[in-house]
Amino acid sequence: MGDHYRAVSFEELPSHLILEILCSGKLSAMDLVSLEFTSKTFGARNGIYPLKFKSLVDFAAFQLCDSHAIFSQMVLNSQNELYDRCGGNWKRVLRFLQSLEQSSDMVETSLGNMQITTGKYHTLAIRNSSVYSCGSSLCGVLGQGSETTQRTAFTRINFPPLARVAHVSASYNHAAFVMESGEVFTCGDNSSFCCGHKDTNRPIFRPRLVESLKGIPCKQVSAGLNFTVFLTRQGHVYTCGSNSHGQLGHSDTQDRPSPKKIEVLGSIGRIVQVAAGPNYILSVTEGGSVYSFGSGSNFCLGHGEQHDELLPRCIQKFRRNGIHVVHVSAGDEHAAALDSNGFVYTWGKGYCGALGHGDEIEKTRPELLSSLKNHLAVQVCAKKRKTFVLVDSGLVYGFGSMAFGSLGFPDARRLTNKILKPRIVYTLRTHHVSQISTGLYHTVVVTNRGKILGFGDNERAQLGHDTLRHCLEPTEIFIENSSSEDVDLML
Repeated sequence: MGDHYRAVSFEELPSHLILEILCSGKLSAMDLVSLEFTSKTFGARNGIYPLKFKSLVDFAAFQLCDSHAIFSQMVLNSQNELYDRCGGNWKRVLRFLQSLEQSSDMVETSLGNMQITTGKYHTLAIRNSSVYSCGSSLCGVLGQGSETTQRTAFTRINFPPLARVAHVSASYNHAAFVMESGEVFTCGDNSSFCCGHKDTNRPIFRPRLVESLKGIPCKQVSAGLNFTVFLTRQGHVYTCGSNSHGQLGHSDTQDRPSPKKIEVLGSIGRIVQVAAGPNYILSVTEGGSVYSFGSGSNFCLGHGEQHDELLPRCIQKFRRNGIHVVHVSAGDEHAAALDSNGFVYTWGKGYCGALGHGDEIEKTRPELLSSLKNHLAVQVCAKKRKTFVLVDSGLVYGFGSMAFGSLGFPDARRLTNKILKPRIVYTLRTHHVSQISTGLYHTVVVTNRGKILGFGDNERAQLGHDTLRHCLEPTEIFIENSSSEDVDLML
């Protein structure tokens, strides 16, 4: 029987089918750019899209932006402003939205999907649904077993068969993992019940399923100091652990041995992101509002005062000015936020220039970082007296304390110990950075090619190298392929 099938080129497909493929959501902004350059079909005027669009690809990019979760929540004026900031180019708007979405979650690289997170003296990384850890294993935070005190190279953490890790968060002394199934595992110091296992207050040396969240699928987790925040797929927030400052959001200071839902946030609306500081929490609603609660010290709650908040309270500075926040980062003594137009805001203590405003003066409420207003920021990362801002071109800006070289400016260390205004981390300029995470005194980034680079303190092998002590220049951290990863890549 003869073969009646033959290869069909894009040029032979009907325009409406080509448009359907382009708008499927399977292509990135860069994919669309490449397609536009490879075939005249994508730029042909065939009556299928309005005249105001430059090409079929341009129209497809607009359609993808219009249906994007962030863009669709923006008011018309903000949408127009973003379009103008992107030079009237819908493909760049799409690139910004996709980069924004990935940088705080799982990033797509040429070596697979990846995510990194840094703790006090350790680092965890996800690659292709497997998770690896290195550094100091204080109280079992590496998830490698009770016999492990330190890992000098990224070592895979064992999970039950078929378990695929989708998100990870690390604090000083515990870690939490979200599976693709929505299940949550935790490990580390559980003396404050921050791991969510009320049957024991002993350290948990290997990831253990949080039984009380069975049947409540989660999408994100954030580990604070002795407490944990869980964000469900439905946009609800659960907390457990220490509650000395009301950081669990339940209107009291009573510790919780297992995750409990924050009812107040449930009545406010869908939560899309949470960030845990040492003793406080920032939460972002689908509509772009920010609610903070917990310790008011250092003005990290953004309300202009230092009172503890036992219930979630809206940061009015954002609401009054119509600012649609999409991502927040909760540092030790300061905080940062990113809005839907790529603008950055910082507040809290200004030690060492951590707020980036050219001085060390505290900001009691969020203030626009004006020196970066001409850039489209896609990620902010605040930690111990330092801040990083990733922009859509893949460049990284850093400011604040340069202790142990964790800010990435080896030449400036001879002249000063702090950077007061955003400055390009030139040691990363040859790389397109897709995600950044910084710990106490070390920093790790992932590039779009799947490289993991680290710099700063390596005294406890938190940068995945045995012989180095301090890395002033970004140094590659290697993950060896496991057999299961090889299988995943072939599927």
